[in-house]
Amino acid sequence: MKKFFQFTERNTTYKKETLAGLTTFLSVAYILVVNPLILSESGMDRGAVFTATALTAIIGTLLIGLLANYPIAIAPSMGLNSFFTFSVSIGMGIDWQVALTGVFIAGIIFMILSLMKIREKIINVIPQDLKLAIASGIGFFIAFIGLKNAGIVVGDPDTFVTIGNVTSSATLLAVIGLIITTVMLVRGINGGIFYGMVITTIIGMIVGLISVPATIVGKIPSLEPTFGVVFTHLHEIFTPELITVIFTFLFVAFFDTAGALIGLTSQAGIMKNNTIPNAGRALLADSSASVAGAILGTSTPATSVESSAGIAVGGRTGFTSVIIAACFAIALFFSPILAVITTEITAPALIIVGSLMAMQISKINWSKLEIVIPSFLTIIMMPLTSSVATGIAFGFVLYPLALAAQKRFKEIHPIMYVLCLLCILYFAFVA
Repeated sequence: MKKFFQFTERNTTYKKETLAGLTTFLSVAYILVVNPLILSESGMDRGAVFTATALTAIIGTLLIGLLANYPIAIAPSMGLNSFFTFSVSIGMGIDWQVALTGVFIAGIIFMILSLMKIREKIINVIPQDLKLAIASGIGFFIAFIGLKNAGIVVGDPDTFVTIGNVTSSATLLAVIGLIITTVMLVRGINGGIFYGMVITTIIGMIVGLISVPATIVGKIPSLEPTFGVVFTHLHEIFTPELITVIFTFLFVAFFDTAGALIGLTSQAGIMKNNTIPNAGRALLADSSASVAGAILGTSTPATSVESSAGIAVGGRTGFTSVIIAACFAIALFFSPILAVITTEITAPALIIVGSLMAMQISKINWSKLEIVIPSFLTIIMMPLTSSVATGIAFGFVLYPLALAAQKRFKEIHPIMYVLCLLCILYFAFVA
């Protein structure tokens, strides 16, 4: 087992990997609650979506762990499930069965692109500075999500965002969790992020902010309402509206996954010489999960940026992913306990992990304007637009244009020009 997952080469142990897996699962487990809530707004059966969400996460996470040896979780994407429900199903009036078929078609296209190694090629030709900017931007984005979930940052009609009521009970619990976790980390306590979430949960139960589950074991909901419906609606996808939807699923999922892989493998020390080893296998795992998820009954899965929490604890190999998948399998039987994992519990972990990922910003070449502007906008647009894909698109448009303006055409890979054009089309017709 140690030899298969390369424990020695990556300087890790069973204890580190297990703790990392538990930490990532606790950070991403909210998807088991939130994904059914969001997709049920489109008319989907909440229980079936819960089961589909767990099974999709198990399949995708196991695949990326075993095929690519990455310490990463794959689960339904929060941004894409909202797009599925509120933009496609409700906004465009497309039945959820047809929209799910669009997800299925996008997944098939993803698999073909992965098998042809086109996705891997695209990721590897992204310039080093943009890779660093993407990783840093995801850090800022994750931290912003954590601050928002904690109630430390809230919306404001005049300034868009402002500081929240830090004396409210829920926000105060998150602040206490942030302080506890920070103290443990700066004192060098291994697993500080995981222990911080556990301690914060216990405090929340003691003061009555978190309800103690009335039951522990629950029945696994049936998949019957959603399983296989994509096969009965394939004839309905050839409409201009749905073709646009498929393109959007492809574009956003592609760059969300690309950005997450760049950020996470960089954080884990897997990326070497601007190249991600086994990227093709990781992308095949991701696309296979998309196809499986659509058949089971959930919107597009993606590489979970919350995996950074486990990597920060010490996860370095696919054994971490095996532990995450095992936790998702157990969660199928213990759904009532999931109510305990609130956003106030996971918020401190996201804030701290975002801080750690943002350290990549120091490696960007800030002395050259043609690098500074695309890199900065890649970083800042992720939290401001709540979209990794949008931040990447800004960078992909401005970087080749900046170098072209200096007549440095040969320094730009032809694929970057193609990506620049696709991103412009994305802004023009989709975003």
